[in-house]
Amino acid sequence: MMQEMKPIKRSKELAPLSREHHDGLMYVWKIREGIKNGASVDKLSNYTKWFWLQHIKPHFYQEEKILLPYIPSDHEFAIRLQREHENIREFILNLDTEADTTTFLQLCDLLNDHIRFEERQLFPYLEQTVSTEDLKKIFELLEEHPVCATGWDDEFWLKK
Repeated sequence: MMQEMKPIKRSKELAPLSREHHDGLMYVWKIREGIKNGASVDKLSNYTKWFWLQHIKPHFYQEEKILLPYIPSDHEFAIRLQREHENIREFILNLDTEADTTTFLQLCDLLNDHIRFEERQLFPYLEQTVSTEDLKKIFELLEEHPVCATGWDDEFWLKK
């Protein structure tokens, strides 16, 4: 019998990042569906570069500039966040030279695992250790810099 996954109750203050994580998981789904439906590496690459600029890069910036100051720099979560951001960044920035469907599937796995880590470990840690006042500061900064990836028209992930 499969264990039921209950939805995670996120604090209002970190909810903007969780909504962005949902968009990240949608990216993963779209790439995987695109591969299943025979989308070209060029289409996958173009969408990934667009999504990087519109969503992932500003999202990483928020986490690194707004969240990291609230985590001790030698804490395993701070180290993991930075290492995974760097791995994902390198993967995307090297797509021009190394892209094939396997590369995109690896990128999807990296992103999926990273989002799950933040949602299941990092955010609960922050919600437990950061003061209510500081969580409010985090929320205000996040609200000043919303991340939204809209405007991509080619639905390559849909079956033709």
